[in-house]
Amino acid sequence: MLREGAGCKRANVSSAEYSPGRDLYDAPHLGRNSANFAALSPLRFLSRTAAIYPDKTAVIHDATRLTYAQFYQRCRQFADALHRRGIARGDTVSVIAPNVPALLEAHYGVPMAGAVLNALNYRLDARSIAFILDHSQAKLLIADREFTPIVRAALEELTAPLPLVEIDDEVGGASLGGTEYEAFLAEGDPAASWSGPQDEWEPIALNYTSGTTGNPKGVVYRHRGAFLNAIGNAISFGLDRDSVYLWTLPMFHCNGWTYPWAVTAVAGTHICLRRVDPAAIFQAIADHRVTHLCGAPIVLNMLVHAPDTAKRRFDHVVEVATGGAAPPSAVIEAMERMGFRVTHLYGLTESYGPSTVCAWQEEWAGLALPERAALMARQGVNYLTLDRQRVVDPQTMTDVPADGSTLGELVLRSNTVMKGYFKNPAATEAAF
Repeated sequence: MLREGAGCKRANVSSAEYSPGRDLYDAPHLGRNSANFAALSPLRFLSRTAAIYPDKTAVIHDATRLTYAQFYQRCRQFADALHRRGIARGDTVSVIAPNVPALLEAHYGVPMAGAVLNALNYRLDARSIAFILDHSQAKLLIADREFTPIVRAALEELTAPLPLVEIDDEVGGASLGGTEYEAFLAEGDPAASWSGPQDEWEPIALNYTSGTTGNPKGVVYRHRGAFLNAIGNAISFGLDRDSVYLWTLPMFHCNGWTYPWAVTAVAGTHICLRRVDPAAIFQAIADHRVTHLCGAPIVLNMLVHAPDTAKRRFDHVVEVATGGAAPPSAVIEAMERMGFRVTHLYGLTESYGPSTVCAWQEEWAGLALPERAALMARQGVNYLTLDRQRVVDPQTMTDVPADGSTLGELVLRSNTVMKGYFKNPAATEAAF
């Protein structure tokens, strides 16, 4: 109880309210309210960074430069344009595009409108894309004209017309008669207000698996999970406001492992890259002093085996996160000799991308490079924001020995595990 004096007033409360065993857990005055609870959402990363660093470069794409103030303005304009098109809370907006600013803006503009972002894998065939557009109940498709042929074929398989917005970048490509992206943005108010989710359990994104064993499954992400995984990325990968992140990882893949939100959270700079080309990657590192990038081991292999004429020397270390397969130790060794430091991650669509990491150990620094690379290729401990991981015998569900050699099945529990599979309760139950 507070006593009078020293600026305190005696509190008038009943003794029942402070009964033993009740105070800290269920006392009525200690409940959740609008002052002590707000829904977690990565959307707040952008509004915060734009307020603190309005003139800092947020996005670079070829000759395009956007400050954080401009980036935030365009995302609000995006959200308002969606509202004016009739897009409402819970609607799905699909986007098929390479790593260009429009897709980055969609990671904010779509959920700012209360809608759900569905970033499409442009490597899928037309039938699979049509299935996703139908299954997700997409209300609008934003498509880069680079993919006009496959988009046309997918739209022809739909039973009803789908409103289309087209990204007309430097590649060109035939138009399908949709509204050009910049004209679409102009429909919105750049000063429009937005409120964010009322509940952090609300969906923010819908990502589809590759469908190797049947139709793709829709993995539902929520605002809370996206927020936490982005924070986990920032901490695990050492991001800060001096970070320059090169987009070599497709943004359609687990929402770019949540890096569209993580880089913005720390006020870093996004370098967009339409195509994963070794010469373009090396040039971007040299031109923009890139500090971080992500990609599958095949991307690392491309860099290692790039022609000498494409390679560039740089005087700083570039952090590389890789996942999707275990990187050969020889590739890690070769990358390190070129000035890259590789971190091996593991994750899956159902865990917002990265969930485990090969955590660096200081004693490795004294090892010979081949020996160190072999250790760096292994996996892994749970992410800071992953509650728990276990490796179990799939028959008995008991933990296998943590000896680095006994095989088992990885099981995860975390706020960064999906809500479930859209329209598929049986698969959701089986996964959980």
